[in-house]
Amino acid sequence: MQILAAIWDFFATYILQKAPYMVGFLTLVGYCLMGKKWYDTLAGTLKAIIGMLILNAGSGGLTSNFRPILAGLKDRFNLTACVIDPYYGQNAVTAGVEEVFGKGFSQVMTLLLIAFIVNILLVRFNKITKCRTLFTTGHVQVQQAATAYWLILFALPALRNNDVALMVVMSVILGAYWAVGSNLTVKPMQELTEGAGFAIAHQQMFGIRLGAFLADKLFGSKGGKRKVKKVGELEMPGFFSIFNENMVCTAILMTVFFGIIMIIIGKPFFIESGATSETENFGFYIFNTSLQFAVYLAILQLGVRTFVTELTASFQGIADKLLPSSVPGVDCAVCYGFGDANAVTFGFLAGLTGQIIAIIALIVMGSPTIIICGFVPVFFDNATIGLVANEKGGMKACLVIPFFSGLIQVFGAALISGWVGLANYGGYLGMFDWDTVWPLFTVSMHYLGYIGVALVVIVLLAIPQIEYRMDPKGYFLITEDYEAYQEHIKSKEKAA
Repeated sequence: MQILAAIWDFFATYILQKAPYMVGFLTLVGYCLMGKKWYDTLAGTLKAIIGMLILNAGSGGLTSNFRPILAGLKDRFNLTACVIDPYYGQNAVTAGVEEVFGKGFSQVMTLLLIAFIVNILLVRFNKITKCRTLFTTGHVQVQQAATAYWLILFALPALRNNDVALMVVMSVILGAYWAVGSNLTVKPMQELTEGAGFAIAHQQMFGIRLGAFLADKLFGSKGGKRKVKKVGELEMPGFFSIFNENMVCTAILMTVFFGIIMIIIGKPFFIESGATSETENFGFYIFNTSLQFAVYLAILQLGVRTFVTELTASFQGIADKLLPSSVPGVDCAVCYGFGDANAVTFGFLAGLTGQIIAIIALIVMGSPTIIICGFVPVFFDNATIGLVANEKGGMKACLVIPFFSGLIQVFGAALISGWVGLANYGGYLGMFDWDTVWPLFTVSMHYLGYIGVALVVIVLLAIPQIEYRMDPKGYFLITEDYEAYQEHIKSKEKAA
């Protein structure tokens, strides 16, 4: 018994409470269950651990770089600055979850695993649940698991002292969100790609479906009764291509936003805080500091890609054997090779315009939480929504719908991040679903308790059932045989 107790004590201390080694352990278990050779299992486990350690290095750099600016805003103007970006959001949870809730970040990895199993089960029994998509975008799962962890701990304080109940509630809600959200994107993606056989598993899944619906209803051709002009019919200036580079766009956005903020705070504060010296050129300090954000973000992203590749692969093989009549949910960037390529840039610029107007409005209204644009929401959310909007409603839809998406991203993020306290740690996930759907989840659970939890789960699981009943014959046909699905749609239109 003493040996077993010692083993458990070691596991609880050095594995469960340390996120890199928890990820490594999960990867090890997954590869062992798949029957991988020992050297492949060892290599994959080490890459997963090292990837998490790289992530921690990037996360620590972001925190240290952002801290003087955050302190300056609080000291001089009593404002809280919050970057809306999934990596900054993940970093904020890492920095604050133990301080605020007395919990370790390693539990996020356990949550991710159990939620993924819930997703697998919902898809495995898709004839009952009507869920057809497996969420395979691992780095997004980590970001979402982190933010969901914080939101649910905030909404349900009673769960902080009950780890088992905490994991059950979180994994069911998050697993259902993954299965249902990615399932909503099947129709718009199959129509955009002409049956390429994938769905989107990212941060704006409800936004994609809503954008496609509004584009069709508000700007569509109305059955050919009006002409829809698409973005692809326009010529785009070549310089717009620089915004397609994550690192370059991040550097530009951070220099503009942080540069303005640091100038307003003033050089004396940064000298007093020890961040710079009297002799250093302040303009160069601003520029160098802004670029450091892009550097640490790149390090963080490298870490995420490294461990997620192994973590995803270790479970993907098992899932593939168990899930008939399903399609994979993938990163939203996969769909950029379809439709009008310029719609991606138009959607991004329209969303950026909306975000900037909303940020100015927050400043004018004296909001205690000021939002700073992050590259990932402003590009990937709005570019993806713009792409599907253009396909359904043309150029007008591609400009109008992402513009309102940009407004929602800023106002929604300011409200939820300030309310739950994540803004105090400098970041929030800030993408469309997490500025709309998840705040509704959080409000429901916070004010209704376990009734709110049940309500959230029931609503989520009801969505695919409603969608199925709208077209029972075509529902699974769209993933199994797209050509037959098109014939089915034509026959329905003729009958109507």
